[in-house]
Parts: sequence; structure tokens; C-alpha cells
Amino acid sequence: MTRRVTSQSSTSAYARVKTFMHNSRNFRLTGKNVNLNHQLKLEEKLKNIYFYNNNNAFKQSKSSSIIYGLFLKIKLFHFTFHMADDSSLQAGKEDTELQDEEEPPCLPVDMCYSYEELHSKPFITPESDIPENLLFLSHSYGYDCGRRANLQLLDDKTLVFIAGQLLILLDVCTKQQRYLRSCSGGGIGAIGVNHKKDYLVVAEKGRKPILIVYKYPSLQAYRILRDGTDLAFSSVNFNSDGSLLASLGSAPDYMLTVWNWRQEEVMLRCKAISQEVYRVTFSPYNPGLLTSSGSGHIKFWKMASTFTGLKLEGLIGHFGKTAATDIEGYIELPDGKVLSGSNWGNLLLWDGNAIKVEICSKGGRCCHAGVVQPFALEDGQLMTFGSDGMIRGWDFETIDAADSSSENSKFELEPINEMAVGRHVCLFSIVKSSQADSTVWFAQDSNGAIWKVDLSFTYTTPDPVCLFSFHAGPINGLDVSKNSHLMATTASDRSVRVFDFLAKTELTCSCFTQGGTALHWAPPSVTQTGNLLVTGFEDGVVRLLELYDPTGLQIVTRHKVEAQLRLKQAFKPHNAPITTVAYERNGTVLATGSSDCTVFFFTVGEKYEPIGFICVPGPVQLLEWSPPSHPENNLLILCRSGHVVEVPCPDPEALETAKSFQLLELPRRSFRFKSIKSRIKREEEIARRQALKEQRKKERKEKEIPDDEEEEEEEEELPRIYIPEPPSPLYWGFFSEPGQFWLSVGGFDSGYLYHCKFSEDQDENSEKRPVEPFDFLAIHHADSDPIRSLTFSSNRQLMLCGMHSGSVRAYPLDPDDHALTSMQAYWELSVHDSNYGHLRHICCSHDDQFVLTAGDDGNIFSFGLLPHEELQKSLQKKKAKVPSPRVGLENEVLAKDIDDPAAYSIETAKQKLEKDRQRREADEKILAKRKRLAALQSTFKILLSDNLSLPENIQLTPVELLLDQRFEEQAEREKIRRLNEVQYQMSWREEHSHLSLKKLQDWFSGSSEPNIVTVFAIRTDHSISTYRIPSLSSTRLEEESSSSNLGVKGTAPVERPVSRDQLEKDSSETDEEDAPPPSVPRAGVQPADRQVERLQKAAEKAEQARAKIAKRKQEWDKLYAEKPHKDCEDPRDVQAICEARETIGDLKLKTDKTFTVPKHLRMSADRKKVEMINLEDNIREKQTEMNREIVALRDFKLLLLSKLAAQSKQLQKVQSCLPSELHRHPATLPTIRCEEVPEKSLQCTRALLERYRVLREKRSKDEEQEDQESAMSVVDELEKEMEGTEEIEDVVGLSAEETAAEEAEGLNEEDLHNMDRDTLLDMQDFLLEQMKSSVDQFDKEHLMCLEKVQMLDWKLKLANLRQLTLYQELLLLKEVDKSERILQDKLDKRLREQNELLSELEKHRKALELKRKDIAKRQEKEKSNTAAFHALLGDDNNFEEYLTKVYKKKIKRSKKKDQGSDEEDEDSNDDFDDYENWDDDDDDDWDGLDGDGAVEECPPGCDQKLFDDILELRERRLDLEELLAEEKKNAEQLEKECDALVKKMKSVKISLKAAEDDLEEVNREKQQKMNQLDVVVPLRLHQIEIDISGQVPSDLSPALVVTRMELQRLQERVKELEVEKNQQTEVYRQARQQHIRLIKERKDMSNEIQSLEKLCHQLMMTRFGREVDMEVLQTLCVNKSVAEMKQEKILRDLANAKDIQQWDRKVQKSREALMVMTRSNSERLLCLNSLFEQKKELEMKLYTRQKKIGKQLQACSRRADRDQIWSLQELVKKQAEQIEKLSDEISQLGPTGGHMLSTGHAHLPPLPPLSNPTVHKRTRKRGKLIPGFKEEDTTESDTTD
Repeated sequence: MTRRVTSQSSTSAYARVKTFMHNSRNFRLTGKNVNLNHQLKLEEKLKNIYFYNNNNAFKQSKSSSIIYGLFLKIKLFHFTFHMADDSSLQAGKEDTELQDEEEPPCLPVDMCYSYEELHSKPFITPESDIPENLLFLSHSYGYDCGRRANLQLLDDKTLVFIAGQLLILLDVCTKQQRYLRSCSGGGIGAIGVNHKKDYLVVAEKGRKPILIVYKYPSLQAYRILRDGTDLAFSSVNFNSDGSLLASLGSAPDYMLTVWNWRQEEVMLRCKAISQEVYRVTFSPYNPGLLTSSGSGHIKFWKMASTFTGLKLEGLIGHFGKTAATDIEGYIELPDGKVLSGSNWGNLLLWDGNAIKVEICSKGGRCCHAGVVQPFALEDGQLMTFGSDGMIRGWDFETIDAADSSSENSKFELEPINEMAVGRHVCLFSIVKSSQADSTVWFAQDSNGAIWKVDLSFTYTTPDPVCLFSFHAGPINGLDVSKNSHLMATTASDRSVRVFDFLAKTELTCSCFTQGGTALHWAPPSVTQTGNLLVTGFEDGVVRLLELYDPTGLQIVTRHKVEAQLRLKQAFKPHNAPITTVAYERNGTVLATGSSDCTVFFFTVGEKYEPIGFICVPGPVQLLEWSPPSHPENNLLILCRSGHVVEVPCPDPEALETAKSFQLLELPRRSFRFKSIKSRIKREEEIARRQALKEQRKKERKEKEIPDDEEEEEEEEELPRIYIPEPPSPLYWGFFSEPGQFWLSVGGFDSGYLYHCKFSEDQDENSEKRPVEPFDFLAIHHADSDPIRSLTFSSNRQLMLCGMHSGSVRAYPLDPDDHALTSMQAYWELSVHDSNYGHLRHICCSHDDQFVLTAGDDGNIFSFGLLPHEELQKSLQKKKAKVPSPRVGLENEVLAKDIDDPAAYSIETAKQKLEKDRQRREADEKILAKRKRLAALQSTFKILLSDNLSLPENIQLTPVELLLDQRFEEQAEREKIRRLNEVQYQMSWREEHSHLSLKKLQDWFSGSSEPNIVTVFAIRTDHSISTYRIPSLSSTRLEEESSSSNLGVKGTAPVERPVSRDQLEKDSSETDEEDAPPPSVPRAGVQPADRQVERLQKAAEKAEQARAKIAKRKQEWDKLYAEKPHKDCEDPRDVQAICEARETIGDLKLKTDKTFTVPKHLRMSADRKKVEMINLEDNIREKQTEMNREIVALRDFKLLLLSKLAAQSKQLQKVQSCLPSELHRHPATLPTIRCEEVPEKSLQCTRALLERYRVLREKRSKDEEQEDQESAMSVVDELEKEMEGTEEIEDVVGLSAEETAAEEAEGLNEEDLHNMDRDTLLDMQDFLLEQMKSSVDQFDKEHLMCLEKVQMLDWKLKLANLRQLTLYQELLLLKEVDKSERILQDKLDKRLREQNELLSELEKHRKALELKRKDIAKRQEKEKSNTAAFHALLGDDNNFEEYLTKVYKKKIKRSKKKDQGSDEEDEDSNDDFDDYENWDDDDDDDWDGLDGDGAVEECPPGCDQKLFDDILELRERRLDLEELLAEEKKNAEQLEKECDALVKKMKSVKISLKAAEDDLEEVNREKQQKMNQLDVVVPLRLHQIEIDISGQVPSDLSPALVVTRMELQRLQERVKELEVEKNQQTEVYRQARQQHIRLIKERKDMSNEIQSLEKLCHQLMMTRFGREVDMEVLQTLCVNKSVAEMKQEKILRDLANAKDIQQWDRKVQKSREALMVMTRSNSERLLCLNSLFEQKKELEMKLYTRQKKIGKQLQACSRRADRDQIWSLQELVKKQAEQIEKLSDEISQLGPTGGHMLSTGHAHLPPLPPLSNPTVHKRTRKRGKLIPGFKEEDTTESDTTD
């Protein structure tokens, strides 16, 4: 029942809206007679209908959505009505046209467009015979997995995605494909499907692209939307009910458009943003909200209603403290929030346009590794996927209520469900199945796959299934089999795939460790079966892959496969990616090209063997062997650098490759392309102008216009000749004739095919000399669309070209047309993506029935060359044949693969083996020489011994044993020849060595350490030497002196601002104070002397109070001055931030172009010189310090040697007393070498000279012996002979005194002889042990010093490298130093100007502030003067009006003498003008006072003194007005000056900013130049560790070099930062709590202050009757009249005190009488009590007797009792009156304000006896009184009780 009512209400509402729409349409047709009021009523009615439906739960219904859409449309109609009304007012004549104009009719619901007329068709050259169906699409094998949102679902089994220029509808079950072509020919930008899956929108690309909405499943073009963007759409989306469509354009306009797509109308349009936008969606919960995201932004849109209609209002999202990120995906939440992803893997929750919280996993971990995108909200969990291949579910309620805590700015949350899709999966988009309650999703994997995922997250959930697998990224290699319909491809995703394009299936796929870069199918000349693939990879490895059908083999496989690839051989010829491979035309040689600028050749056989390689000028682009028609078998090598090289096919037997594989002797021809496109364009422009001139000349001739009347027009400048630099890249090429070839060039030179040839004169410069093509062929409509790939059919009558724009061109050619003269008409079809789908591979099948294309967009297409029907007839098979395996294949061992990217290449391994061989041969040759020399020596010794054994007469003399002199001469000539040859070869190195030697000599000749001291260890071979320290050069001394005078240039001294006190002093004027009229002193009592003292004390007290108030006011002012502003920050925090900015600096790398050098780190040439000097001084200081230690160690060694010599002598003495068998041989005593005392080497004594003379004479006499033996020279012999002597002399000379002392202390021989043997042995052992320990101690110290020297050497080497770097930096700094100084001076000048202006402005502002205070003071004085006037008038003055007129009158007054005459005239005129400006009302009241001549007289009856005082007050008022006007004038002048200074300050700031920017730009350029300098860091291989992969890469340029200690320190610092972060978080939390507490305390204090103020106000009103300033009250000085009144009061108080004393005495007497009366009354009361007791007893007795007495007696007794009670009451009243009278009398007798007596003294005196009758005593019987008691006593006792 409820559902039916809902339907009826919805239908009725819809009917009412349709009625309203009909009325609105009628209004629109009536033109100017539109009743807008009625329209607004209808619009309001429509609102009510819509909101009524919303309130009745119809918001999600179809009717409600339609109503809302109609409501938006009405708003647009409303806007149209206003525009029409305005236009009708402007042009009344158009009224009739508006009435006749009719609205375009609504589009029919069943209207559709013809797809055949819409879709793009191939371009065919007009008037050509090329058929339109030359190529037809057969199948698509690729998937553009890198495109955003390139996967949609139409129904449960149909997926749709974009592939180049096609939209592919893929059946998941049958894998059949259906296609929709792009209609614009520019490609498809985006696709979208509505929620019901019955409409598909395709957003095109190209010039003014369109949106096409297709019906599904009919695929009819239902609607076409135009003018949505300029070039391409990036995203489209339907709203929840499918009534609206949002589209988003890409660059350059980024237009966001909302469409009423059913009527093909634009509803709203707005530019989204000025950067790349990825996605736009409608909110599923609010139809008026949209969201868009993209590069570094997210934007929230609202369709808002304004007075002009609906508009799109967008709010850009502010990231705040969160780092900006690209937002790939987001999801709208029901409450209006938006959850988006980020690049680093966390989720961002947006509330409004700001981030509410960042959501991460527990422990601060990211939600996903990499980019994350939320995609669905189902069953209370929010689903996200990431580039890590994970899908996770999060609790929605927790996310929706998430908020950042005080400890951390992130909200930590753990997923409730997660699923890993697969290994190496990178999810990019995901769509849900269209079935109700389905949990199946289809995911797009950017690594080239489509997955089916079940997200039910139950125990029975199946694993994700990979439905389809494709190549990921650009296709780098494609080739077809020469025997079958097989195709092989490879890409950077490390896979090689083989397809059967006849059966349209993928046969096999193999994956490797590196990405594939090139592929070639071996021709039949290599293998008849066509089973071999040659594949090149990124690491330079070439793999030979064998394809076979494994059906008949006994190989166990998991799945049944139709084909397999097996590695046959792997080799590595290159160290860079392989770019191309090619077989020689006979199949005997394989050539491989690489980007390392080499081409390698291999022999083809069962195993490929290397032949050699050649080097080419640039990276290899293409290898093309000459065709069989050419007589020579040559290889054409195209390089990307514009070079072309031709080499013949190498002959393996004729080339020598023993030492290296480089083929240096292989002949080559080179060609370097030179651009001629600009010349072609210039010639075409000249020809066009010439033709235009001829045409005009012909026209003039026909019109018979003479040539003289020809108007001379200025011709535009011809296009300039332009040669691109660097040269344009070469894309393709092929042979035309021997020595000639065609080239396709990209870049600037695209649009032509260039015919080139090699020059005849080839020399060394052929590679460097550019050569122009000798012919060219223009490619139509390809000026910026070059040919990227090219192939021919088997008969070469069809040339197929792959274009840069992704299109395929087919050129029919004539047979044997190598010059391409028939290349005119062509057929072209756009296939791949026009932006990035460059068609780099195109080829024909072996039977020319198929064409295969592959592009950079990852798509692979197969086309049929024949019509589909003919192709099916010609093909007998439906499946391609896979080659059969070789015999015994299953038994062969699998070939060894090369998995290591750092493995040696063939040439590198060859060089290493060659070096090892050369080293081994050298060792063997040396060993053989040594063996031969040893044999010759032994033979010669035998001959010598045989000669000596012969008789003397037949023995051979030594001279005869010598060789013949001619042999020596011949050997000498051969030696000289070889020496000359070696000298010639080493001439450059010799010159280099000479220069190095000269530099070293120059370096060491000026050393401050002339002698190098080398200290040797005693027991080891270690030695250490001092450093040679060069002396300071004169240039260095000058630089050092100049650097000492360096200082930072300061700004000019700024004028000190004038102090505030000085300004106040200058601005103060000596004005007379306006005293009030004198008051008449009151006559009274004069104060006494004591009173004077009191007055003085009161005055002092008031002065103290003033001082206290002033001090307190200063404290308050100081406190308020210290009080921070509301937005002020803690100075400590500000200082910390400033310090951080100064120390941290720019967080960007110094290599960044936008890096800003901090001011304190900016370097100049002077500073760099100082840095170099400091470094050099530090080096000298370290070297000098180490030299001192080494010299000290040398001196210690000298002392040690002298000590050892003395101990050795003592040991000899001891051993002389011992038998020889008991002697212990001591170690050899160390000696001092010449290197240790170099200063002794230059000392020459006479004994040394004498010995040299003796040796010289001896040598001259013995010349024969000198000739026979290679004796040493005289000097060498002298040095050897004198070495020991010098050492002993040195030791003796250095320690003669110590030795003498030791000998004196030692024992003499007699004492030693007297000792026993044991004592001598102990002494011997002691001496030997002491000598050994001394030597060990020296060696230990020597080793420690050696370690210090080694460490210092390492540091000095680093310092030298640092010096080199500093010197290079200094040279760079000197280049820019001059310009930098100019800019710095300019900046300093601007700073000085700014400081001067600031001081001047501050001075003017202070002066202006003082002027304003003076004006305020004048105004206060004026007010006080007016108040004094009113005080003089009083309240009821009869002459108030007249006196007021007199007071306010303006009169002419004589000016002061110090003013000039000009000022007097000006002031008088001003006064006269002021006088004339009096009000007319005042002039009319008193005519007698008008005019200048009016005499002011005191009216009769008025006090003359009062009149004079008023005139005086008027004079004072006029003075104040004049001073006030002057002050205002001065203040205005100061304000003008301040404004002028502010304007000038702004201009100075602008120039200052410009100067700073210029200086910053210079510093940035300087930093960039310094970044280009290389810095040497010496490292060993064991010091290099890779922290990420663990393997050392071949290229270390991107690595970061840090020490292990530094790395550990950084790791520890990370932990410390975590701790500091936690501490700071805790501090922040505590500070926040303290902040909250302080705010609460402030509120409490404010409330308390308000309550205290109220209490103070109440007390003041109670005490004073009004609010009083307490400070004024405290500082009031003593008033004389008040003091007199106080004195009078004191005297009166004394008189009153005397009266009070008298009355006190009277009161005391009365009290005493009262006491006496009280005592008597007390006695009576006691008696009364006893009587009462008796009475009670009697009453009891009477009560017992009453029973016996009759009723008569009872009545009598009652009457008597009543009378008694009445009499007693009367007595009580009288006594009370007496008591009251006595109390009044007592109070009157006491002093006024006196103290009342206490309660203890309040007893009344005894009352006088009353004249009441006395009751006689009698015994009471039956109620009668007892005689003897008075009635008053009873009453009194009662009262007292």
C-alpha cells in the first residue's frame, strides 16, 4: 500500500512539473509579455513539489531526480527571461521577431545517429585508386594499462577499455572482441558508464572533441555533445540517476561542464583549475555537489542558485600542514565529507575544504605502500586499493568520527579486512559487477593485467583470478615468423610473448630478469623451421630463444600449453641496452647494436661465436643490411646523433682478434646529416612569392595598368636558414642504390624523406663533416609527424609506414622504384594513441596477408590486407603452425643464462684474459732469461777453471777473454737506436715528467724545513720522515695581510631618533594655567599647633599615596607593555624558529635549480681566499707539530744510542771477569744513519778532505783494476768508509757528558774482580735486560708515531683534495665577483635608504603623536574653560543669555609681537572671516552686540566682577582656539609628510626587493656553477656498501656517500628525533592542557573581577552616593576649611565628653539604687516561692475536699477566681508602663552615641510604692485569697519569672 501511494504521489508531482514546464515554455514564446511574477510563483511551486517529495522519502526516486533536473532547467529559463527582457528594452523593434521566434523542439527519445557516418575513416589521397578497405582490423593484443580509469563494466561479462583509437568491448567468457572507432580521429580521452549500465559515453580527443553517448547493448550513437573543451577530455561521469553528465577537459582550458545530455545542452560550465585534472564525479548522496581532483589539488563544487541562475561554485582544498599530493582517487561520504588518497599511502579525510585528519595504520605505518585510492563504501566498511597490490577494508564509522589527537596529528587505524591480489601487482582502477548484491570486482593492473576479485571477505572467498595478461608499457620489439602466422613481442616488463595472429591467441610468455629492448625472428636462411628468436635486453645481454611445440615431448607442465620458449644461448656483447639486431642477408652473420655506440658481429651456427665489434659516433638506432640486389654485402648503421656508417660484412678468418674484438681494420664510410629543411622552406617561399608576382603582373596586363603605377609593397623577410643543435634524431633508413640510402628524420627536420649518399673522399673528418642530402621527398601532412618505422611488402609494391602520431600509412609503389618516384598517393588510418602511441614497429606477415603494428601506448594490432571474405577464403587453416622441437631436445642441458646485470661483456672478458695472458707470458719470459743466464754463468765459470788448469804459457789472458770490440760497437748502436725509439715514444711523458719535476723543485726549494729527517726503527724496517713545509710566498703574504683587513661592509650610520622627552620638551609651551575664580575664605576657628602637624602628616601621607599610585601605575604599564598580543607568539619559539631557519637552510638539494643559498652561507671570492688560507695554515700547523714529534723522537734515539754504548762498555767489563762459556752475546748496537741527521751531511772537515785526496790518488794509480771491475766511485767509497766513523763520532759527540757520568758512576775493574760469579752473572743479565727494554720502548714509541703519521697523511691527502676544490671554486667566484659586488653595493644603498626613511618616519610619527596629545590637552583646557564659565554663571542667573553671547563672541584681537606682519594680516583676516560666520540667530537676539564698533558693557544689575571674569575667560578661550588651530595645522602637515614618507618607503622596498632578487639570482647561478665541480672522495671497494639492494651497481653516480659512523649517527639521530618528537608531542599536549586551564582561569578571574566591581560599585553608592575615583580620593590634599571644621568638631567633642561624664555619674547612682531594689525584690521572690509551695499543698488538700462540697460552693469559688485574675492583669499592665518610662528616661540621660550597659547591669531601681489598695491577709478557702498578701507582689513575681 505504501509503495502504491508513493508512486501516485510521485506521478502527480511529475505531472505538475510537466504542466509548469509547458507554461514556462509558453512564457518563453511570448517574448516581452512574459509575466515574471507568475513565473517566480511557478518556480516556488516547483520548489515545494521537489522538497515535498524529499520530505516524503522520494529523494532517490526517479521522479524526484527528474523534478530536480527540471528545477535546474527552470533556473536557466529564468536567466534567459531576464536577458530577453533586457534586450527587448534596448531594441523595441525586435519584439515582433521575438514573438515569432520559436523554441527548438525537444529531441525525440528514440532519435539516434548513424555510427557509420560518425566514426573516423581512413584518409585516401583524392583521385587515387586506393581502396578504402585496404586494411581492416583483425584483432587487438594490447591493453593501455597505464591510462587512468581505463576499465569499465557494461554487464556481467562485458568489459570495455580504450586501445588507441578504438574502444574495445571484451567478452570475459568467450574472449571475443567488439570495436568502436574514434569519431574524431584524434583518439579517445575517457569513457564512462551510467549506473544502470544502459548508456556508455565516449569522450574524444582532437580539435574541438565531442562526447558521444551510446546505447547498450545496441551500441547506437544516441546523443552527441559538442563544445565541451578545446583539445581533449580527461574524465566523464554520470550522476546517480543518469540525468546529468559531467565532463572535464584537459590542457589548455581544463573546462568543467555539466550537461543535460538527453537534450544535448550545456547546463553549467566553469574552468576547473589551471593544472592537470584526473577525475570528476557527482556526489551519490547530494545531486548538487561535485568533486574533482588532480595534480596537487582537490576541489569541491556546488551548483548554487543565484539571482542570475545556477552557477558552479568551487572551493579548492587546503592541505594546511599536510604535504601537498596528487590525488588519484577519492570517495564522497554520506555526511558530505570526502575521503581521498595520497602519494605516500595514507588517507586524507576532508571536511569542508580542509583536511580534518590524516589516517594511517598503527605505529604510524602507511595504509598502503605507494599511491592509495578509496573506491567503495559497502556494509559499513570503506574499501581502498593501492599500488602495492593490496585491497583493504576499514571501519567506516571509525573513519567518519576520526579526529586528530593532541599527541599526534594522524589518526591510527587498523584494517578490518585485507587481500593481496598478487605478486608485482599495481592496481590502478577497479569496477564492480552489475549484479545485485554481488561482491565481484574487476581490477585494472598497471603492470599489464585485468583481475577478477571477490571482496566478500569470507572463509569461502576465492582467490583473485587474472583474467587477461598483456604487455605493460611501450612495445620495444616486434617481429613475425617467416614461415607461419606467428608474432613475437617484447617490452620493458621483462617478458617475451608469442602470438598466433591467425587464431588471435597468445601462445606463450617467458619472463627474464631485465626488460626486453629488441627482437628479431631468425630468417629461413638461418633456420628452416623458423624456431629461433633473437632478443636483446636492457643489460646488454642477447638471448637466443628456441620456440617449439611441446605436445609430443615428455615434459611435465602445470597447464596445457601450445608453445614454449627455451633458452638456447645467452651472451653479453654490450654494456648498455640492445637497440637493434639484424641478420646478414645470407644468414651467416648476426649484428647487434647498442646505445653504448658499438656494433657487434657474430658468426651464425649451432653456437654463435663473436667476430668483433666496431665503434660508431652515436647510439645505434637501426641496423639495415643491403638487399640481395646489391653486389656488396654491407651494413648500414644509423645513429641517433645524425651519423650514418656503412661497413662491409666482416670475414671471421681475415680479421685478427687475438688481443681484442675491436675491428680497427674493418673499412667504413661515414655520413653526417645536415639539415636542409629551412632551405627547402625558403626556396618554397621564394617560389610562392615569384608565382604571386607573376599572377599580379598578368592581372595588371589584362587590366592594362601601366607598370609605373604599381604600388611597391614591403616584402616580408624570408625565412632564415636554421640548423638545429643538437642535430635531429634519425628514426629509420634503408638502402636505395649502392652507396645511397633514404633517411627519415625527426624533430625539426621531420616531414621529408631525405635521399643521401656517402661522399667519395672519406677521411678522418668524415664523421665530423656534415653533408647535405642530394635529394628529398616531401611527406604530405607530416611536418610534425615523422615516419618512425617502415616496411615493404614482399614484392616491394606497398610501403607501410608507422607515424609518430600513431597512424598507419600505405604507399603503393611501382616495381623496382628505389628512388620512390611513385610515392604520391597514400592511404592513412589512425590506429594508436595520437599523443603518446608512437608507432615504432610495423611489419607484414610472411604471406603479405596481415599487417602487425605496435606502439608506445602498449597496444598491438593485427590488420588484414585483403577484405575479410577474401582473407577467409585464402586461409585454409584457422591456426598457425608452431615449429616442432628438435630431436633430443628434452635430453639437452638447459643453456646457462646471464642473470647478473654487472656481468662482464665479451670485450671486457677478452681484455681481462688478454691482460692475464700478457702477464703470464712476461713471467715465463723472465724465468727463461734467468735460466739461460744461469746456464751461461755456469759454463763461463767452467771455462775459467779450465783455463786456469792449463799451463801458464797457453792460458788466455783476461784481455783475450773479452769480446771483440766490434760486437760491443754493434750492441751499442743497437742500444742507441732502441733508446732513440723509446725516447720518441716517451717524449710526451718525458716532457710531462720534466714539468712535474720542476713543480716539485719549486715546491721543495722554498721549504721552511730545509732538511728532511727520517727516523728508523731499531728492530723493524719502519721509518718515518718529517714533512717538507713550503715557505709562504710573497703573494700569499699579501693575501694574508689583505684578508686580515677584510670586514663586512656596514650600512651608513643612521641618525639617532630624537627622544620622546626632547620632543615633549620642544612641543611644550609656557601657557598660563587657567585658575578657577577665587573663592572667599570661610571664617572659622584657626587650627592649633598640633593640628598643623597633623595637616603636614596628612599632606605627606597624600604625597606617599600619590607616589604609591604612580609606582603602581608604572608597574601596570610595564605589565601591560609585556603583555603579548593576541596573535603574538612566544619569543623563545620565535627565536627557535629563526635559529632553525638559519641553521637548517633550504631543504632542497644544492643541485636544485630553485635552491636558495642562505645569507650566512653565501660565498665570495674574499671569503673563499680566507677559507683557503685557513686550510693551508691548518695544514702547516699539523705538519709542524708532527715534525716536532719526529725530531724529538730522533733526539731520544740519539740519547738511547749513547746510553746503549755506555751499557755495552759496562757489559764488556763485566764479561771480562767471567769465563767465555758464560758470556751472553748482546744484540747488535743500532747506528745512526745519515738520513736521521741530515744537517751533518753538509759539514766537511779537514780530515775528510785529506781522506778524499788519498783515495783519489789511489784510484788514479789503480786504473786497470777500475776497468776490470765495476768498482764504486771515490765519493761512494768515501761515504761508506766514513759512515761508521761519523756514526760513532755523532754518538760520542752528542752524549759525551752522559757517557762520562756513567763511566764515573760505574764500577772499576778491581771491584768487578772482587765480586763473585753469581753477582757478575746477575749484573750481566741486568744490563742485557735493560738494553733490551730500552730498545723495545723506543720501537713502541716509533710505532705509535708511525700510526700518527699515517693518519695525518690520510687527513692531509683529503685536505689537498679540498684545496683543489677550493681553488676551482675560487676561480668561479672571481668570475662573478665583480657583478656581485655591484649588486651588493646597490643593495646596501637601498638598505641605507630604507633605514634613513624608517628613522625619519618614526621621528615624524612620534612628533605627530605628541601633536595629537597637545591638541587633546588644548581641547581639555577649552572644556575646562567652558566649565569654569558655566560655574561662574551659576544655576539661576538672569543674565545667562547675554553673558553667554559675550563669552562666545569672536572679536578682532591684536597679535603677539613675535609674529610677523604677514601672519598678523593673515590671522586678522581669519578672525574677520570667523567673525562673519556667526550664526544669524545669535545676531538677532542681541542687536546691540553686532558689528565691530559695539561697546560691551556690563548690564545694569549684573555683578561687574562676574562680567570681568567672563571677559577674561573669553580671552583665554580665544587664545586656546588660536593655539588649537595652529596645532591642527602642524599635525596635518606632519600627516602629509608621513604619507609622503610611506609612499617613498614603498618604492624603496620595491627597489630593495628587486636588488635582493638580482643578488639571489646571481648567487643561484654561482651555486649552480659550483655544483658542476667534481669533488674527489677516495674510497676502497670494501668501503662501499649498498644499503638498499646489497649489490654494488655499475654506476655509482646516484649514490650517496656517507661514512659508517655517520650512517650510524643518522640512524641514532632518527631514533633521537622520534624521542624528541614524542617529547614535543607531550609538551604540546601539556601546553594545550595548560592553555585550556589558563583560559578557564581567565574566565573565572573575569567573573571574579566583575563581581568585585559590582561590590565596589555598591559600596561606593552606599558610602558616597556615586562612583568615586579612589586614586583621586587617596591623593586629596588637606583642605584648610575642612581642617578648621575638624578642629571645631574636636572642641565640641571635648565639651560633650564632660557632659557625658556627669551623666555617667548620675547613671551610676541610679544603677546602685536599682541594685538595692533588685535585692529586695529577690528576697520577696524567695518568700513568694515558699508561699507558692504552700499554696500547692493547700490546693491539693482543697482538691481532695472538693468532692464533698456541693455545686453551690463551686460556683462561688469560680466567680472569685475570675475577679482575682482580672485585678492581677491590670497590675501587670501598670508595671509595664512604669518600666517603659524608666527606660526612656535612662536613654535620654545617656550621651549621644554612647555605649549601652550590658545585660548584667540592666536591673531597674526599686519602684516607688503604688497607691493601689492592699488586700488583707486571710485564709483562702474554696478559691478565696489568703489574708496578709498583696496583689502587686504576685504580679511582680510573675513578670520577673
